[in-house]
Amino acid sequence: MIQGTGSHVGKSVIVAGLCRALVRRGLKVAPFKPQNMSNNAAVAIEGGEIGRAQALQARASGLAPSIHMNPVLLKPETDRGAQVIVQGKRFGTLKAADYGSRKATLLPKVLESFALVGEGADIVLVEGAGSPAEVNLRAGDIANMGFAEAAGVPVVLLGDIDRGGVIASLVGTHAVLPEADRNRIKAFLINKFRGDAGLFGEGLRFTEARTGWLSLGIIPWFEATRNLPAEDVLGLVDSAPAGEGIVVAVPVLPRIANFDDLDPLSMEPGVSVVLVQPGEAFPGNADLILIPGSKATMADLAFVRAQGWDIDIKAHHRRGGRVLGLCGGYQMLGRTIADAEGIEGEAGTVDGLGLLDVDTVLGGDKATVSVSGTHHASGEAVSGYEIHLGRTTGADCARPLLDLDGRADGALSADGRVAGSYVHGVFAADGFRRAYLAGLGARASDLRYDAKVEKTLDALAEHLEAHVDIDRLLAIAGLAD
Repeated sequence: MIQGTGSHVGKSVIVAGLCRALVRRGLKVAPFKPQNMSNNAAVAIEGGEIGRAQALQARASGLAPSIHMNPVLLKPETDRGAQVIVQGKRFGTLKAADYGSRKATLLPKVLESFALVGEGADIVLVEGAGSPAEVNLRAGDIANMGFAEAAGVPVVLLGDIDRGGVIASLVGTHAVLPEADRNRIKAFLINKFRGDAGLFGEGLRFTEARTGWLSLGIIPWFEATRNLPAEDVLGLVDSAPAGEGIVVAVPVLPRIANFDDLDPLSMEPGVSVVLVQPGEAFPGNADLILIPGSKATMADLAFVRAQGWDIDIKAHHRRGGRVLGLCGGYQMLGRTIADAEGIEGEAGTVDGLGLLDVDTVLGGDKATVSVSGTHHASGEAVSGYEIHLGRTTGADCARPLLDLDGRADGALSADGRVAGSYVHGVFAADGFRRAYLAGLGARASDLRYDAKVEKTLDALAEHLEAHVDIDRLLAIAGLAD
C-alpha cells in the first residue's frame, strides 16, 4: 500500500507508474483504492462509478476499470457533505460527521472488493487517501491504516519534497502514529525532487535513522505527468498563455466534475485552455467558452451568476463566440432547471442561462454508462461516458450534437453557436476533436491523444525503474525471488 504524508503528494501517479512498470516486468497487477474523494469519476465496466485515478491505474495495468478497484467514492456536494458511492452505486448523501460515524460499516464491502480485485493478480497496488497522520480520523478508518490493518498489507510512505518540509512530514508521521501503525510502514519514497538528488543524502540518512524505515529512492520531478488525466481540480493548469492559437475559456466551478474533457484540449499545440478562476473575468479573445460538468448544477449556476460570469458568457455569445456545455454545463445553458424532489437541496425551479431552448428536470435513476456513436455534423466517431441525473428536452434537441447507438444526444441552438451534451470524454477522439476545433478556426494537428497517454505511462514506468528500488518494493510485498 502506497500511503502519503498528505494529499497531492503524487500517490495516484506513482501507483499508476508502478502498475505499468510491473506489467512490463511480466506481472499481473491490479490497482485498488479503498476510499477516494473526487468528483472526477469514471464509468467502470459494470456500469458504476469509480475515481478517475483508479481508471488510469487500471489502464496502466492493462485492465478494464472495475467498481471493485475503488469501492467507496465520496463526491463532495457541499463543504460539509458528499454523495457516497459504494461499489459503483449511490449509497446516500451524508454530512462529514455522519459519514465518520458510519464508515466502519463499509469495511466489509471494501474487503470484499479487495479480495475480488486480487483474484488472479500477482500483486495488488493499493493507494491510500490523504495521510495516515490524521489520527483524528483513525477510528473506523477504511482509507489508510484501518484498511492496511484489516487486510494485512505492508505500507510504503510517500513524501513530497517539492512543497518543502519532507523530512518533517516523514518523521512527523512516524512520531504521531501509534506503534502498531508505525510498524506497518516498511519503507519510504521521496517524490518530486528537483536538482541534484545527491545533495539529499544526509536527509535520507537522518530520516532512516529517526524512523527505522528504509529508503526506496528519490523520484525526480517528472514533467510529463501533465499528459496524464488530472484527478482533481488542483491538478488543472492553464495549457498556454491566452492568445496563442484558439482560446478555450473554462470557468472553474466550485463543484466541477468530470473535467477530463479538458485533458485532450490542453495537449493540442494550437489550443490555449484558460481556466477562469473565481474573481476573474473571461478573456475577451476567447473562441470557445466550455462550461464543464458539475456535481451540484443549481448551486454552481448560482455561483456563475454571483461571479457575473453569466454576463460574460452572454456577451461572448453576442459577439459571435461559441459556447459548449457538458453535462451540468449543458443543463445550465437551458431555459430552466427543475428539482421537484429536492435532489440538490431545496426543491424548486431556477432559470438557466437561456442560450439553448431546452428545459431540464432533475430526477429518475442516475445514468452511469459508456457510450459510442458519431458527431452529428461531421460524422466523426466519438466515445465517452454519461454520469448524470435528469432529463433535458426542448426544441433545440431536434438538432442533436451526437448520435449515440441509435439515439440522439444533446442540443444545438438555431444559430449553431451554442451546444450541449451529456457525454464526457468526446474530445479524446482524435477525428472528432480535429473536426470540432477546425470549426473554430484551429489548424490541424497530428496529436494522437490515447497514444500520448500510453507513451507517457511507459515513460513514467521507465522513470520509476531508474529511481526506485522496485526489487525491494516487491520483497516488501512478499514477491522476492
